[in-house]
Parts: sequence; C-alpha cells; structure tokens
Amino acid sequence: MRVLFELYEGLRIAGQAIWANKLRSVLTTLGIIIGIIAVTLMATVIDGLDQQFEKSLSQLGADVVYVSKWPWEQNTNLDWWNYVNRPDIQASLVDNIRERSRYAQAVAPMTSTNRTVQYRERSIGAEVTGSTPEYGRIRNVELQAGRFFTEADERGARNVCVLGATIASELFPIATPVGKRVRLGNKPCRVIGVQEKQGKGLFGSLSADDTVLMPFSTFEKLFGMSRWRSIDIMVQLPQGPSMARGKDELAGIVRIARGVEPAEQNNFEINDSDRVRESFSATKIAINAVGLFLTGLALVVGGIGVSNIMFVSVRERTKEIGVRKAVGAKRRTIMLQFLVEAIIVCMIGGLIGVVISLGLTPLIEAVMGVTTVLPLDTILVAFGICVFVGIAAGIAPAWQAATADPIEALRYE
Repeated sequence: MRVLFELYEGLRIAGQAIWANKLRSVLTTLGIIIGIIAVTLMATVIDGLDQQFEKSLSQLGADVVYVSKWPWEQNTNLDWWNYVNRPDIQASLVDNIRERSRYAQAVAPMTSTNRTVQYRERSIGAEVTGSTPEYGRIRNVELQAGRFFTEADERGARNVCVLGATIASELFPIATPVGKRVRLGNKPCRVIGVQEKQGKGLFGSLSADDTVLMPFSTFEKLFGMSRWRSIDIMVQLPQGPSMARGKDELAGIVRIARGVEPAEQNNFEINDSDRVRESFSATKIAINAVGLFLTGLALVVGGIGVSNIMFVSVRERTKEIGVRKAVGAKRRTIMLQFLVEAIIVCMIGGLIGVVISLGLTPLIEAVMGVTTVLPLDTILVAFGICVFVGIAAGIAPAWQAATADPIEALRYE
C-alpha cells in the first residue's frame, strides 16, 4: 500500500515538474520522437511489404514451378554473361513435359511483351501475355465478366483477349468491355473477358490488373517469336512430398530435351515462390538492419538528452530534495520520483511520435503502393521502448538525487 502511495506521489510531483517546464520537456524528447517514428514506420512498412509480398506470391501459385532461362534471385547480374548465353526455352518443350512427366498436373507456356492498348481515343500501356487455356487453371484466374479463352481459340489463333481490371476501367469507364474490339499496338483484338481486380503488385510493379491475356498461338501470330525471346513454362505439381520429386523429375526431363550431359550444370532454372521468398528475406533483413540502426541512434541521442535534462532538474530542485529528506523521505521515494519523471518525459515523446506516424502512414501507402496499417502491438512495443529509455536515462540522475546529503542540499542556493 505504501509503495502505491509513493508511486502516486511520484506521478503527481513529476507531472507538476513537467507541466512547469512544458516546452523544455517537449524539446528534450525530440530524439525520442524521431526514434519512435523510425521504429513504428519501419514496422508498418515491413508489415505492409509482407502482406503485399504474400499476395503477389499467391498469384504465382504455391504449387507451381517455372522453367525459365533466368533465376528469380538477386545478384544475377554477377553471372549475367553465363545466363544470357544459355539457349532459350522453346515452346516445343511444353509437349515434351506433358508426355513424359508423371507429376505435372498442368503445363502452359508463357511469354509477354509491352504494348499500348487502345479503344477509340483512349489508350493505356499494358503487358500483353500469351499462354494456353491451362494458364487460367494454373493461376486461378477469376473473371468479373465474359469468359477465358478456350482450346478452340488456341487452335484457331483467334484474335481474342482478356483484359485486366485496371485496363478495362481505363478504356471502358462506362461501356461494357466484352465484345468490343481494342488495338494492341496496331493489332486488332476482340475482348472476351475481364479479370477480377487483384490490387497493386509489390513495390508498385505490374499486377494482373495491368495485363492483357491472349492465346499463345495468337500472340505468336500477332507479335512473332523472335530468336531473342525466351519463354517461361508453368508446371503445376502436387503439393507435399510429391512436389520435390516432381521438381527433380522435371529437371531430368528438361536436361534430356536440351541435351545437357550428365557432368554439365543445368542451362535453365526451375523457379518457384520459395526462391522469391528467400530473395525477399535478404531485402527485408537489410531494411530491418538500417531501420534498427537509425532507431537505436535516435533513441541513444534522445536518452542522452533526457538524462541531461534530468540532471538539470535535480540541480534545480536540490533544496526541495533536502527539505523532503529532512522530513523523513526515503531514498527510494526520491529515486522513484525522478525515475517516474524521466519515464513520463519519454512517454510524451513516444505519444507524439506515434501520432506523427499515424499521420505519415497514408503518405507511405501512397508513395510505396503497399497497404500500411500501424498495428496495436507495434504501438505497445514503442511505449515499452519509451519506458526502457526513461529508466536508462533517469537512473543516474535519480540516484544522485536519492543519495544527496540533506544538510548540503538545504544549504544549496
């Protein structure tokens, strides 16, 4: 009970002291404010990137692997010459995989080019992707209108396409896109479907909303397949232990088809979402490291500032300390009073920092193109950091006040 009373008295006296020096208290917390802004915004950005990243990976498919010329990893530029000299992945490999693989549930080629999509006076840039009807099954394409292209469209190389949601809304703000004819570059194409809206891609990259899908044979007819164009092949495998066996089998099939000798390394890549996740993990670690360094630096500077002001506060109130000791105040009471004051000063800085972070969150969302929300647990961690910094910064001044000689303190002018 006595401890609670002492805590209440410490809060009351500390509150009075801070209120008497409002401007000084706020300026003292500037480093704390910067540190809390850094830690909360870093956590918010990382959380938003994680959500957007997982959403982007879900479009690739957890059960899908991609036979590609290039690896989906960072630092591929270091071996650029080796990768660029690899033979291109050809569409004929698709039939080879279909015939020989025991694990492949669906196989589809995929290639793309950038074109301007135009309808009357409206136009927008888009990524035009050519694939077979199995693309819809592998990527779980959902449509808000119309239909996906069929085997008949593929065999006949019909000039049909499926628009992404953003392209459809830009070109047809009022009219219904299905059945209309658009131009891809200078090539005519009839719209047969519109995809459901997917949202922005990671780091503002293109998403399904910004793409136009068409049959692979139509893509080849309209845009050609130059010898410099290497395709990707999507292969859907069963999940679980069979997926690893399926990947090994697929590598063997591709090696035989491309004439790779047993002692030679693969001249292709088997990419999947796990490789992208590993690559992204390195980026996330780097962001965390930079953020933690800046946060730590700001909090150390802020803590030094709080400690300095607390020493000033102890010196200014030396006579008060002497009076309280003379009437029987214990060391722990004096020490608790100044510790509480340091913690409150840091909490004020934390509160200001969190409020500023909440205001900056929509700006970050607009600039980075990721959904950002400041979680409650991040706010609680921020205030926990403030308490820790307050204790660390206030312990030395509080001890100096608690151990002051009452006689000398009463004489102090």
